[in-house]
Amino acid sequence: MSFSIKQSGLASCMNATNCGLPKRSPLTICRSSFSPSLNLENSPKRTNLSVSKPLHVSSIESIGKEKRPAFLCKAYEADKSQPIEAAGVEVKTEAAKRVKIGIYFATWWALNVVFNIYNKKVLNAYPYPWLTSTLSLACGSLMMLISWATRIAETPKTDFEFWKTLFPVAVAHTIGHVAATVSMSKVAVSFTHIIKSGEPAFSVLVSRFLLGETFPPSVYLSLVPIIGGCALAAVTELNFNMIGFMGAMISNLAFVFRNIFSKKGMKGKSVSGMNYYACLSLLSLLILTPFAVAVEGPQMWAAGWQKALSEIGPQFVWWVAAQSIFYHLYNQVSYMSLDEISPLTFSIGNTMKRISVIVSSIIIFHTPVQPVNALGAAIAVLGTFLYSQAKA
Repeated sequence: MSFSIKQSGLASCMNATNCGLPKRSPLTICRSSFSPSLNLENSPKRTNLSVSKPLHVSSIESIGKEKRPAFLCKAYEADKSQPIEAAGVEVKTEAAKRVKIGIYFATWWALNVVFNIYNKKVLNAYPYPWLTSTLSLACGSLMMLISWATRIAETPKTDFEFWKTLFPVAVAHTIGHVAATVSMSKVAVSFTHIIKSGEPAFSVLVSRFLLGETFPPSVYLSLVPIIGGCALAAVTELNFNMIGFMGAMISNLAFVFRNIFSKKGMKGKSVSGMNYYACLSLLSLLILTPFAVAVEGPQMWAAGWQKALSEIGPQFVWWVAAQSIFYHLYNQVSYMSLDEISPLTFSIGNTMKRISVIVSSIIIFHTPVQPVNALGAAIAVLGTFLYSQAKA
């Protein structure tokens, strides 16, 4: 009988029967109390192996072709408490990561709700969505420039190739941002977000017919409740406005292209989510500003500003500042969360964000909602969730 013994840890003892050895030999591997010495009987000479830690029998193998079967019984010794400590550290790390992701989500949703509330207040009193969109990007850009100058945030290392690949992303982001703001200036916040929950349908259609991508049947089936729910909500909307509806639809399409360009252009780039969105805001601001001046213009802005101040008072200035600050913050947190979670988790989080915005805006602005309209919204949001599951 030969034994190959490695170091290990076991609190109880085993005999030869547990190793599958024949019962005719009274060979004892260890004592019941597992003393420090191991006695091997039926050997030409007595061997004492002194071990400071208990032994595990890890495997038994048959060796040789002798008349009497011989077995190789392997054992190993545990490295004290290291596996337990390693497991404990891993559990703590995983728990800390979950807490971090939970904080990201809660912050993302809260900031988005606050932004939508103040944005709608500003647009009700000051119906100039092009300027409002420009101020949102300008505020975020200024915040990040100050952060880089004061070294609060690490300055991104970029080159011409980076900005070249970012340009189509910025164009799509600018169009989507302005279109969504135009939509919210014409219709209720809840209606805009119900229509925007149909973005997955645009994503699948663009990917299928322009990029040639294919999807499993479950993905196509998940589009049925999305399209049906959005259609039902649109038909039953009490304050329906075509400009508002088309703005939300254009925003969906633009953000789909933004995501496509972003995936294609940013492969291999080592820019953090926070800095990536900051660079995106800067470039979008440069693109949007001349168009905002051409469409609305300083004269309209000045007249509208005086009217809003006379009707609302000084707090209107706070509304404008708040909607600009919170727009950048919620987008920044959403991009930061992408560094920590999978696209599926992000998609589910985005679905839950829409629910929180829709519900909170209905409550705060006392938006009249018919049961059929609420049903359409619920079906559309449910379809978005099913889509994220099917896409996974």
